Amino acid sequence: MQEASRSPLTAELEAALLREIVEQYRLLAQAYFKSALPMPQFELVASRARLGQWVESTRTIELSRPLVLEQPWGVVVEVLKHEMAHQYTSEILGEREEAAHGPTFRAVCNKLGIDAAATGMPATGGDARAESTHRKIGERIAHLLALAESPNVHEAEAAMLAAQRLLLKHNVELQREKIARGYAWKHLGKPTGRTTEAERVLSLILGKHFFVEAIWVPVYRPLEGKRGSVLEICGTRDNLEIAEYVHGYLVETAERLWNEHRQTHGIRSNRERRTFLAGVMTGMNDKLSREAKKSAKAGLVWVADGDLASFFRKRHPYVRHVRYAGQERTDAYAHGREAGRKIVIHKGIKATTGNRGLLLGPRR
Repeated sequence: MQEASRSPLTAELEAALLREIVEQYRLLAQAYFKSALPMPQFELVASRARLGQWVESTRTIELSRPLVLEQPWGVVVEVLKHEMAHQYTSEILGEREEAAHGPTFRAVCNKLGIDAAATGMPATGGDARAESTHRKIGERIAHLLALAESPNVHEAEAAMLAAQRLLLKHNVELQREKIARGYAWKHLGKPTGRTTEAERVLSLILGKHFFVEAIWVPVYRPLEGKRGSVLEICGTRDNLEIAEYVHGYLVETAERLWNEHRQTHGIRSNRERRTFLAGVMTGMNDKLSREAKKSAKAGLVWVADGDLASFFRKRHPYVRHVRYAGQERTDAYAHGREAGRKIVIHKGIKATTGNRGLLLGPRR
């Protein structure tokens, strides 16, 4: 164990962190290994070169202290799953002759959707044809979103909706042509203790209209000793980048609209802020849903991606659905909903020659 004097954690926080790692192990063992794994020991080590290690001789899973303290909790969980796969290969399957990342270990990781390279992010694939297609689509979407900067409200609206239709058409064509696609995951925003209605509606928007699977996952904040939740999205690399930009854009835009609403109506407190933000996100969902219906009438219908669904199920074998009460439907909610229906997503997505897929520009 690293010396306490060099750790930003107090003894109390470190003990809480180790308890959380044990609890995370228990949950993963139940979800992925049917509780077949016997509980090992855990140790935080100073190494930056190695993210984690299964030490069979002492039945210990070592995790890098810098990893646990500096990286998002989702990355820590991926490394822990990787080391659990090593433990399963040696203790349950009895394989001790092959190399550490030999065929048996890789087969276990492939079956369970665990990253065999322990990079913290699942490996993704694709072919040259797919990359070329993504790049061309990215250039066209970038052009349309640049047009959405127009001061003419109707021109801006038309450009944004054209970009959305192009993105839909792109995903439909990829599905029809069975072009090889790799999948990855990403956590959006900061971990929060309690998800608001606005955040939940925003996750719904990403899942319904931007070709990703979205789910709220539990995380732990070691430096605070607190649990929380964060939004995870799964999808192709280019769809993840677009969804990430849309997420950040809508969060920032909703806050700007709330501040403008406060100034316009002489409101001094933030008491109705959450209600207004929920209205904004609902209004944006209304707008995109109307466009989706128009696209469906035009024959553009995107059927759920079975390969993505399989990737998602491997990452989340057991998904629990929870019902939440919504915000009170006050005047603030109505004002927010109307403002949300007027949002135009523009700029921020660009494709540059030589770069892979779609890239994000600076957020405004």
